[in-house]
Amino acid sequence: MNLYPFKFNAILKERIWGGTKLKEVLNKEATGETIGESWELSDVKGESSVVAKGALKGKTLQELSETFQEELLGSKVYETFGTKFPLLIKYIDAQKDLSIQVHPNDALAKERHNSFGKTEMWYVMQADEGAKLMVGFNQEVTKEQYQEHLENNTLTQILNFEPVKKGDVFFLPTGRIHAIGGGILLAEIQQTSDITYRIYDWNRVDANGNSRELHTALALDAIDYSYYKNYKTNYQELPNQITNLVDCPYFTTNLLPFIGELSLNHHDKDSFVIYLCVKGNVTLSTETYEEQLKQGETLLLPACIKNIKVMAKEASELLEVYIK
Repeated sequence: MNLYPFKFNAILKERIWGGTKLKEVLNKEATGETIGESWELSDVKGESSVVAKGALKGKTLQELSETFQEELLGSKVYETFGTKFPLLIKYIDAQKDLSIQVHPNDALAKERHNSFGKTEMWYVMQADEGAKLMVGFNQEVTKEQYQEHLENNTLTQILNFEPVKKGDVFFLPTGRIHAIGGGILLAEIQQTSDITYRIYDWNRVDANGNSRELHTALALDAIDYSYYKNYKTNYQELPNQITNLVDCPYFTTNLLPFIGELSLNHHDKDSFVIYLCVKGNVTLSTETYEEQLKQGETLLLPACIKNIKVMAKEASELLEVYIK
């Protein structure tokens, strides 16, 4: 069978901090008032994405990986990860602040959870006035000083809060403490892992007065206590040109802002390519298949498809993601 560009059914997740932007801004078929996440492309155990249309409609991403292997994934990706799809793609709507958290690296995650670690990145799609993210520390901190602040309920004094706007990019290597603030809609690209250590949850309780579980002890050895002067990724957006945002061993992410028609060639890649439409409305076409991608939609281009055309009648933006 000839593979084609895949769209998948969104997996919507209700969260205590979620809102209505996934429904109202990205047109997700959500019914709840606290939908926090739309998992666009997932091979997390028990949460494998399902193909939305075409000849392979109804097949899971796991089934595609097992059936088509190098054709879908690329030979180097298949060699490294086998049939486990290595990336998890989400849109996140934080109506309220998320918990402050950290993710373990590959070695720690393997030892403790038999899982990958969780390096990730954020691309801010929309932010309410005054919205902030929390990334890293605002000063040099030792493990002992961190514990002292945690015990004294003064942790926020040593954390770095960043006002954000549309287009802001943050790279979050494992170990970097972080939290999405209320009023932010973003795209998240990450390793396939659902391992999160929750450090601080703003003393929140649920309707029954229960606090969410914290992972204080587990987080201690996972945190990078270093201080960095700049946590935001600086880049210059150029129309109708591909701009690199993040280049790490786990994924490469580029931004493509354009209007009109462009031909893209992937002969230099031995990997699938993922496209997230973060603005506008785009038509993607191969020799045999055409697919429309609206804001908030995601498409998986199999590794065996090397040429694709993209066309937009209005100013649009794509995130392009693959593994080097």
